[in-house]
Amino acid sequence: MSFEFNADEILEMAEQIERNGARFYRKAAELVEDAGISTLLQDLAAWEDGHERAFATMRADLVYQEREPRVFDPEHETSMYLRAMADGHVFDAKVDPAETLTGKESAEDILRMAIGQEKDSIVFYTGLKEMISQTAGRERIEAIIKEEMGHIGFLNREIAALKMLQRAPSP
Repeated sequence: MSFEFNADEILEMAEQIERNGARFYRKAAELVEDAGISTLLQDLAAWEDGHERAFATMRADLVYQEREPRVFDPEHETSMYLRAMADGHVFDAKVDPAETLTGKESAEDILRMAIGQEKDSIVFYTGLKEMISQTAGRERIEAIIKEEMGHIGFLNREIAALKMLQRAPSP
């Protein structure tokens, strides 16, 4: 069966992905011993919270036509499918971060892991964008992708800053 999602459904999933990301970062912050890494992870969680709010605002601003279901769905299976994808695809809340974060990773390692997850998010949203029509709000999905690209830019700047600190002569 083929699915064609509307902008409302995509934004609902984006909100869930951002919630999952915030939970992931908060759990990772609890597991690492380095206070600097923990603070950075908490900051990333707060950033995800902000994006969730931004997506919720975008969703609230949708016009009626953008909310119309693109497939007959009397049992709301599309919403359940979207939630399942969000829960299992990016920032999988079912995976115990203790298995991926040992607390021995450097700040750079953590940031590179975050970049990988943000890249996965971009791939995810790009795929979803192709599943909806232009009239159903494809341009709104482009906005989500740009937000995720901004995350990568931020993380790359943080890695560069860490490298500069490592190169600085100690007093």
